[in-house]
Amino acid sequence: MTIFTRTLVAAAIATTAALPLSAQEAPSSMTISTASPGGVYAVYGEGLAQLISSEVGIPTSTRQTQGPAQNLVLLKSGQTELAMTTAGPAYEAMNGLLELDPGNSYHDLRALFSMYPTPFQMVALADGGISSLQHLDGKRVGAGPRSGTGGIYWERWLDDLEIGAALQYGGIGDQASQLADGRLDAVILAGGVPHPSISELENTQDVTIFGMSDETVEGILDTNPYVVEFNIPQGTYTSPQQDLSTVAMWNFVVVDASMSDAVAYEITKAVIEGNARMISTHAAAKDTIAENILRNTFIPLHPGAARYYEEIGFSIPAAIAPR
Repeated sequence: MTIFTRTLVAAAIATTAALPLSAQEAPSSMTISTASPGGVYAVYGEGLAQLISSEVGIPTSTRQTQGPAQNLVLLKSGQTELAMTTAGPAYEAMNGLLELDPGNSYHDLRALFSMYPTPFQMVALADGGISSLQHLDGKRVGAGPRSGTGGIYWERWLDDLEIGAALQYGGIGDQASQLADGRLDAVILAGGVPHPSISELENTQDVTIFGMSDETVEGILDTNPYVVEFNIPQGTYTSPQQDLSTVAMWNFVVVDASMSDAVAYEITKAVIEGNARMISTHAAAKDTIAENILRNTFIPLHPGAARYYEEIGFSIPAAIAPR
């Protein structure tokens, strides 16, 4: 991969001229599809909408959804202008494998920027004796929204591991409350770190936050090409006394190829150059930086976004070149 040094990138950013948006190019408003309340998507999306509204000048709001898979369906059908998604659903949508839209390949999916990696996380009450995935066998387990990243992939992976958990689906915030009330034995989710629902549980309950075994990590990586290894560093949460091994998927903001080049350019520029503002919204945005567009290995860049990255010194790999 080829990137400029940070000094050169900063200099290029300082001299990059904004593209004026014509009335034909700029929609009167836009919507960002996010996820259910209580997760990082909802918080990050609000900050993103505010930044685009103020810096690009297009009034932008959020739409709460069931998560990445539904976001892609909404984007494809023209019901939203920007969608937050993870690598797995994006890969499946492009290849006609998305459970919510089987057999229909999304050829016009285009990426603007990488958000952050979403690790798969597990939490239980400390007095429940649950400290590994294997302990979930026969337990009542919240897995987030059914069509969310956690809901989709946890069901598959637990089945592969022959763990017979009784999965229940719903908003992460509500499921965290059910865990605290004893109506669930554990919650397993996919979300940025620190995850608000887990942090809130730590503040009110004695909890066990646990990771995956090396064998489990290796098995998931072998069968899921869009998944990466991930360590949740000690200190992310209060209770774990060591790093936690798990897996993750990168998140991206994607649009339809029909978005004008000028709008895609201005949104990408505003977000990358407004990183400090995004971090003030949620700490996960520390990874919303130009270099991480190279974490994307298969979603074509929108030509407007590609223009911005090239102006600040990036060489676009063929695998994600505009098409």
